[in-house]
Amino acid sequence: MSQPSGMAVSRRGVLVGATGAAFAPGAAQAAAEAARGGTSQGPAGVPAVPVRIKINGKDRALTVDPRTTLLDALRENLKLTGTKKGCDHGQCGACTVIVNGERIYSCLTLAVMHEGDAVTTIEGLGTPEKLHPMQAAFVKHDGYQCGYCTPGQICSAVAVLEEIKRGLPSHVQADVAAKPQVTAEELRERMSGNICRCGAYSNIVDAMTDVAGAKA
Repeated sequence: MSQPSGMAVSRRGVLVGATGAAFAPGAAQAAAEAARGGTSQGPAGVPAVPVRIKINGKDRALTVDPRTTLLDALRENLKLTGTKKGCDHGQCGACTVIVNGERIYSCLTLAVMHEGDAVTTIEGLGTPEKLHPMQAAFVKHDGYQCGYCTPGQICSAVAVLEEIKRGLPSHVQADVAAKPQVTAEELRERMSGNICRCGAYSNIVDAMTDVAGAKA
C-alpha cells in the first residue's frame, strides 16, 4: 500500500524513534537530578532519603536513593573518584574503604546504612604534598603498575596493619590465641581479598613490611 504524501516511514526512522523514546525518561530524570543539586531518586519513583556520614573527617549531608551503594555515593554524589569501581560484586577489592576503623568493600553496602559512621577513602589518607606512610611506601617499592587497584590496596594495607596491631587472628596462624606477627604469609593472607591484575603482590608486601618496620 502506498503511503500518503509527506508521511513516508522508513525502517531506520522507526528504529531511531523507538530508541529516542526509550532513552527520553532517563534523560529527563538525569536533568531533574542535576537541578536538585546531586540528590538522586530511583526510576520507579522511590523517594530519596537524607543521610549524614563523616567522610575523611568532614560531616557530609547527602540525599540519595536508598538503593545507592556507598561506592556510588562516594563517586557520583561526592565526586571522590579515588575509590574505584572494579567488579561491583565484592570480588576484587578495588573499592575498599575504611569505615570506623574496619576495611569494607564499599560496593556491597548501602550509603543509608552508614548514618553517623566515619568513612576514610584514599583521599583522606594523604595528599600529593604530604603522603601517608603507606602511600609513600607503595611509591618507594613500586607497589602498583596500572594503578587501578591501588587505592583499595592502600586502604586495605593500612587497615591490615591495624588489625595485626590489635591482635586480630587470621586463617594462617597456627595458634589463633597468639599475637599475630608481620610476616609475608600473614600479609598475603590478609590482603588476599584485594586483587592486582598486574601482579605487584611481592612489592605490596615489601611496602607493608617497610611501614610496619618488620622483616618478612
